[in-house]
Amino acid sequence: MTGLLCATAIGQASAAGELVVIVSAKNPVTALRQEQVADIFLGQVASFPGGGEAVALDQGIGSPERDEFYSKVASKTRPLVKAYWTKMIFTGRGQPPREVGNAASVRKMVADNPALIGYIDKNALDASVKAVLVIH
Repeated sequence: MTGLLCATAIGQASAAGELVVIVSAKNPVTALRQEQVADIFLGQVASFPGGGEAVALDQGIGSPERDEFYSKVASKTRPLVKAYWTKMIFTGRGQPPREVGNAASVRKMVADNPALIGYIDKNALDASVKAVLVIH
């Protein structure tokens, strides 16, 4: 029985989807580089390459998607992200992205507002948003 449970757990782990960075289908941006996304989410840049306003949305602290996103896009662990924003807030240089409860909420908010950018599991994509970066 443990072999079956182990095989099931491995199957579930490998079935986990890829993360994608999304913008509204109404947004003219078609692709972003990893560095551009990191700059937006770390408050270094407040606009898309074409000049439109860019406002980042984060998933909740402790969510696996958020941890994976910052690890792969900005090379930061959860404690490093917290330390980064503590410093930015203390020095008056920025505020962290707004937190949204889950991927469905991120997708809906991004779809409704071309200025927003977020990240969700690739399996949660629909026609209301478009992927501008696939996170490997």
